[in-house]
Amino acid sequence: MKDSTYIDLFAGCGGLSLGLNQSGWKGLFAIEKSPFAFSTLKYNLINQLNHFNWPDWLEQKEHDINEILKNYTDELFAMRGKVDLIAGGPPCQGFSTAGRRVEKDHRNELIYSYIKFIRVVQPKIIFFENVKGFTQRFKKNRTKGTKYSELVEKALKRSGKNFIGYNVFGALINFAEYGIPQKRTRFILVGIRKDLDSDQKNTPNDFFKSLAKNKSDFLINKGLGLSHNLKDAISDLLLANGSVDSPDTKGFQSAYYGKPESLYQSVLRKDVAKLIPDSHRFTNHGIDTVDMFNVLLSNAPRGKRIEGETKKKFNLKKRGLTVLSSQDQAPTLTSHPDDYVHYSEPRILTVREYARIQSFPDWFEFKEKYTTGGKLRRIEVPRYTQIGNAIPPLFGEQAGLALKSIING
Repeated sequence: MKDSTYIDLFAGCGGLSLGLNQSGWKGLFAIEKSPFAFSTLKYNLINQLNHFNWPDWLEQKEHDINEILKNYTDELFAMRGKVDLIAGGPPCQGFSTAGRRVEKDHRNELIYSYIKFIRVVQPKIIFFENVKGFTQRFKKNRTKGTKYSELVEKALKRSGKNFIGYNVFGALINFAEYGIPQKRTRFILVGIRKDLDSDQKNTPNDFFKSLAKNKSDFLINKGLGLSHNLKDAISDLLLANGSVDSPDTKGFQSAYYGKPESLYQSVLRKDVAKLIPDSHRFTNHGIDTVDMFNVLLSNAPRGKRIEGETKKKFNLKKRGLTVLSSQDQAPTLTSHPDDYVHYSEPRILTVREYARIQSFPDWFEFKEKYTTGGKLRRIEVPRYTQIGNAIPPLFGEQAGLALKSIING
């Protein structure tokens, strides 16, 4: 069979593209606005894996989707009907219940850019991902109370001049049920172009049936267990393994690998010969912070956000903090690493621990800054944010296989 081809929109650092690569898809190109996130994607997916058949008319760099739509209209129209899949979803910050959830967030307008791109290229199938809040109405911002999931579904279903339209189906999926050591529920929407779905032999709902049916066999064949807790994911990355100067940042400490203690660790460390994990730099906490973390490790509830009266009890000034539980899956990782305390050491998680929880293999290297702050948070996408925004590659691989079953009938 010929390679199944796709375009990755709002690609981030490449979590979904890595999963699609592992499941046998071939990328055409990826659109990502952040130079930081694209630097990571380029290093791993382009330089290391040669995953994309990148077109000559598009420079291999960060791009804004609206600039692509404006400047390469003819090139996109020439691809109409020739692309198997368009994958990815617009930024989620304006929809996320973990944040302020602001309907007038300018990033929400990228939904319309996404729809326009689909209407121009008209791929055979669509894979769309966003946060759970994408399916919830806004009640306090505008009177219309829009469910953006409904807006996207209606726009994709609606046939018109030079647009066939799609049969679509969407559902909420918890990635923890697919081998990810993290409770992370996302809205997934799959669409099949109506001219391909006319006999109803393949429907968008078949994607979700295939995904659920095959997850156990998939994980077992990968050498993994059916579910993994936080200790399974990161217990070999302790500072107690022996500190060493950070290879990529002067004045910081890293640590050596410990022995793999789970199937999950063995699989994600496959083909890595380094003694020191990539992006495993520990934060230089002050003495007061370390003392506070030790108190929380001894006395605070595990796996639950410390709020309300409990927050007052520990004299916490942060808006919320979670002491992680080693025996449970992690809560949904955000772009704020200081929201979580390690389950056994008085510190926050490292970038590599973030990546493990998101199922990135250890050979996958992250580029640019570790963190940022102040006004720069609105424009920069450092390593923690790249991972916090990503689709877990392990789920992306399973999604890629289910999408292939639709393409191949």
